[in-house]
Amino acid sequence: MRWFVLSLALLATSPSFAASPAVRDGGTIDVGGVTYRLSGIDAPAADQLCIDDHADSWACGADARDQLTKLISDRDVHCEDLGPDAVYKKWHLGLCTAQGENASLNQLLVRRGFAMNLAAAGESRFGQDETDAKGDRRGLWKGCFVAPHEFRTGQKGGVLLGSACRSDKDREIRDALFPQDPAMPSGCGIKGKYALRAKVTGNIGIYHLQACSSYPALTRPDRWFCSEDDAKAAGFRKAYNCRPFTRQRS
Repeated sequence: MRWFVLSLALLATSPSFAASPAVRDGGTIDVGGVTYRLSGIDAPAADQLCIDDHADSWACGADARDQLTKLISDRDVHCEDLGPDAVYKKWHLGLCTAQGENASLNQLLVRRGFAMNLAAAGESRFGQDETDAKGDRRGLWKGCFVAPHEFRTGQKGGVLLGSACRSDKDREIRDALFPQDPAMPSGCGIKGKYALRAKVTGNIGIYHLQACSSYPALTRPDRWFCSEDDAKAAGFRKAYNCRPFTRQRS
């Protein structure tokens, strides 16, 4: 009887793992009906571009998303809920671990070079993992890129990072990292444009759905998003000229 009670206590305190986690991008995952932004790291958005070690444009955001998918494979995932995300309260911050792993997905992404350590309030949880990845030229560090948070906020003059950055090619590299006509990632058809007028509502830009009258005319979006939640979490608001879909009567 004592063994049975002890077993129940262990089950109650052990982490529960949720099946079928869904990866949104290199730093965001849906687990058990909750969307978690992986805490302590700065990972590329799905539409971020980098330069690879051959000086070619590289869809590093898509690769970071694929890397997280491979790290999870077909395993269940447990996320320690660290509270609402500071930018988008509908999402939460999480320290997430795939079943059978000792290291978190957060740490593994930094260790493999597909995310940066995000130091907050003096905390540098994955600083050594970033140092090792940078020294070994893993993932993003093998090429040239801007920090993911600088890409998301359109800081085209941000510091260039990585082993393949060349000071004599600064302008060419920045043009490749922030192209005037970025290609749409697969399944991500929502257009985003940085706009000063969006700051009135506390945003950095405006996103346009296919149901928006402005969608066809916006031929050079700054960002592409896979869902409205992704756009809102990036600090964009919906265009005011969008109309809800209504079925026409026959």
